[in-house]
Amino acid sequence: MQNTLKSPVVFEGVGLHSGAQVRMVLRPAAAGHGIWFRRTDIQIGNAMIPALWDVVERTALCTRLVNRSGVTVSTVEHVMAALAGCGVHNALIEIDGPEVPILDGSSAPFVRGIMARGIRRLAAPVLAFQILQPISVEKDGARATLLPSDRFQIEFHIDFADAAIGRQSLSLDMRNGTFARELCDSRTFCRQADVDSMHANGLALGGTLDNAVVVDGDAVLSPGGFRYEDEAVRHKMLDALGDLSLAGGPIMGHYIGERAGHALTNTLLRKVFCTPGSVRTVLCSPEQASVLPGQGLVLSEIPHVA
Repeated sequence: MQNTLKSPVVFEGVGLHSGAQVRMVLRPAAAGHGIWFRRTDIQIGNAMIPALWDVVERTALCTRLVNRSGVTVSTVEHVMAALAGCGVHNALIEIDGPEVPILDGSSAPFVRGIMARGIRRLAAPVLAFQILQPISVEKDGARATLLPSDRFQIEFHIDFADAAIGRQSLSLDMRNGTFARELCDSRTFCRQADVDSMHANGLALGGTLDNAVVVDGDAVLSPGGFRYEDEAVRHKMLDALGDLSLAGGPIMGHYIGERAGHALTNTLLRKVFCTPGSVRTVLCSPEQASVLPGQGLVLSEIPHVA
């Protein structure tokens, strides 16, 4: 069955790139509503923005949505991953600024907030997208692929020159609350040289050592270091779930990211939905729904880091 929230959840914090204070409220929505953002600071024109792949403005640093009126909301990937990972299919996200708060740089605060309020089942089957044939896109040595599968799996491979990260690989079956247990508390990361470059260009103004893991060669500059030895690849998988949830429903397929980022994953979704015979919609049976992300998740399993 489709799910929504039992009651509203409020989050407050700064935007990673803008540095501006933001208030965001996740509200319950009816079956078939999907996920929408509403900019409460926009008084004239269309303030509604659908969380869908075809309104993504492809950028390297985050996932930004833009409606036909040019109204945007940025850095949506962590909250979208939390909703998908908790099995929430319908929600209205009210936000009073152009960027989702970064909080601790992971999805854990969102997941804990959602699960603390609880999930409500709705009287409608889940609509999922089943991948029927291999689809792949490549750019600048990076690749993103979706393969047929009867459930959702994420596999990721990264290779960074900085010894603190290096080469990392991980593959996970995303059923039965795997996202919350294994990925949701993995934080965004970056190189000190990239931080300096972003600051010089007026970006990452809200970034601190408390909401991102910053590395410099073999050194980890953030207090306490990594939460996991392979936290970097886990966060890339978190991002991938958030970006893939912009399909408009759960995906039944095997995603493989090789040095892929936000823009390439969106390019992959665009190719999937524009390639005849590559995907079909499925009204999930109870058996099919039971292996989707979020099914079987309980609050006590979520890491207590947020």
